[in-house]
Amino acid sequence: MSSGRDAAPGATRSCPHCRSTILDSAVRCPQCQHHLRFDAGAAARGLRTFSPLQVEALLGPPPTGEAWEYSILLVIRNARGEEVGRQIMGVGAVHAGDERTFALSVEVFAPARRSASPVG
Repeated sequence: MSSGRDAAPGATRSCPHCRSTILDSAVRCPQCQHHLRFDAGAAARGLRTFSPLQVEALLGPPPTGEAWEYSILLVIRNARGEEVGRQIMGVGAVHAGDERTFALSVEVFAPARRSASPVG
């Protein structure tokens, strides 16, 4: 378990349960959903302030009966358009009579001492 110390914004650590890279300020791991902090202020620090992006898409069965292969690629760019992260999130195949649903969300967490609101 982590102490209640304030971390620099964007600082990361490994989840002790699943070893995913997570925000140092995380109260709960977004990958395995295990609780990471149980101190008095943890609940307030862990609340999502807003979600500027939520997308869900369905990849239905191929019409020809042949399997379709897919790769889920996530690319993050900074304000100058430079890649700051690229990761393959998963690969697989969809066969006739099968389907896959893909969901992507970006969750934003603001410090408890000030409130953030969506820009736009």
